[in-house]
Amino acid sequence: MKRAMMANMRLAIIGLSIVLSAAAQDRTEPNPKDTEVWTPEPGVVTPGAAAGAPSDAIVLFGGTDLGEWVSAASPGKPADWIVGAGMFTVRGGSGDIQTRRLFTDYQIHLEWRVPATLAGSGQARGNSGLFLASTGKGSGYELQILDCAGNKTYANGQAASIYKQHIPLVNACAPAGEWQRYDVIWTAPRFTADGALISPANFTALHNGVVVQNHVALQGESVYAGKPTYRMHGPAPIKLQDHGDAVSFRNIWVRPL
Repeated sequence: MKRAMMANMRLAIIGLSIVLSAAAQDRTEPNPKDTEVWTPEPGVVTPGAAAGAPSDAIVLFGGTDLGEWVSAASPGKPADWIVGAGMFTVRGGSGDIQTRRLFTDYQIHLEWRVPATLAGSGQARGNSGLFLASTGKGSGYELQILDCAGNKTYANGQAASIYKQHIPLVNACAPAGEWQRYDVIWTAPRFTADGALISPANFTALHNGVVVQNHVALQGESVYAGKPTYRMHGPAPIKLQDHGDAVSFRNIWVRPL
């Protein structure tokens, strides 16, 4: 009997040893190298100095000419805005201008300035617009440009609003006469072959370095009256609006994503 008890104890000890050994193996720390990904490596891009263009950007205005821009109403005609002193300015009444190239998803940097002396108020105070995709005359998705430093207007039409859709998170406007900057990440809408919407456009924007639109989804193209809707389109030009005010621009570049 005693021998049988001793044998059973030995078997129990052996079993416990096996269990403890397995538990110890379960507690083994994972190897960090197992989760390291080495390829493919991201391409090397040299950032621009200050707000200068990165090495892989398409420069849409570098300070000398409007070669990258055409008339939005007549794309075969050159842009007829005023160029000088490293910037260009809306020639009131000449019409909107748009890029020669077409884009889908991209990052864009743009600097703008309203005149230091403005007589109007509300929407009549340095009004223009950056259309992230121009889908036809007067159409597209507009990021509002306007003097809103002490100038009151409707919140979904002030500077850095997605016009009549999304109010900016804050008012980051600099005083009239000072240069301001927009930095935008734009993802275009996607459609099926028969024109049904697959995914809406979305949009992140910084105004003077401050986040004002945080990955918001658009309800459709910007409209002055009524509800925004989508209509099928593919790659599209970027457009700047002639609203009659002498708004100036400089240092514009874009990085297709």
